[in-house]
Amino acid sequence: MSWIAALPMYDWPEVRDETDAAWAKMRTGFLEQGIDAPQDLVRRNGDMPAVPGGILGDDGSVIAPDPAMLDPDALDLDVLWRHPALLVSQTCWGPMELGLQDHVQVIGQGRYDGIAGGAGALYSSAVVAHKGEGVSTAAPETGEALLPLELFRDRKLAFNEHRSMSGYLALKRDLEAAGENLDLFAEVIATGAHRASVIAVAEGKADFAAIDCRSWMLAERHEQAAKELHIVGWTARRKGLPFIRAKRMDLDFLM
Repeated sequence: MSWIAALPMYDWPEVRDETDAAWAKMRTGFLEQGIDAPQDLVRRNGDMPAVPGGILGDDGSVIAPDPAMLDPDALDLDVLWRHPALLVSQTCWGPMELGLQDHVQVIGQGRYDGIAGGAGALYSSAVVAHKGEGVSTAAPETGEALLPLELFRDRKLAFNEHRSMSGYLALKRDLEAAGENLDLFAEVIATGAHRASVIAVAEGKADFAAIDCRSWMLAERHEQAAKELHIVGWTARRKGLPFIRAKRMDLDFLM
C-alpha cells in the first residue's frame, strides 16, 4: 500500500489546478528526501486505501471506519486525518484540540503572507455582513480582535461547524475575552462550510459569519454571493492550518 496525501482545506473547485500545482511542488521536496510521495491527491473516500476492520488507535480501539465502507464519492476528513497511510494533509487546530492531536504528527504550518488578515503562519477570520451593515473594517496591523459587539446583539451568526477554529472557536474565544459569549447572538446556524456561510449571509438567512482570511480571499474571487458582503470585524490572529501526517509511519501497513 502507498502513501496518501491531501490538501483539502482550501481546495475549492475553481482552484483545483492551483492546489495540484502546490502539491507538485511539495511532492518534489518529498521525492528529493527519498520519500515515495503519491502523484495525485486524495479528494474522495474512494481514493483512500482500504483498512479492513477500521483504523485503530494506539490502544487497539477503532478510531475511524474503513474508508472502503463509506460513500466513495464523499470525503470524510476524520477518516483521512487518521488514515495510517497519511503522508501529509492540512487540518484545523479545532479538531486537533478536540483529540486529533493524539493520532497525528504536526510537520509544518501553512503561511498567509500577502492575504488581508494573514501574517506568516498566523491568520485571522474576517467577520462578514451584508453591505450597508456596519462599517467596512481593515485587519488591525497588530493582530488583535476587532469585533462590533453591539452590531452582533440579537442577530444571527452563520458558522461552518463547531470544531472549526476559524469559523466558530476563534470568535467564541474572542467574545469571551471581551466579556461576552455566543449568547450575544439570537441564533447561531451551522452551514457545513465557509462558502455556505457566505451564501447564507448574502441570502439573508444569517447576519454575520466568521470566515478565515484565505477562504474569504477565495470567496471574493470565486463566489458571486461574496460581492454582496463586506468585512465588519476580525478575530484575533492565531496559528494557521497545520500540516499533519500519520502518528506512526507504519511501514508494515504500507508493504
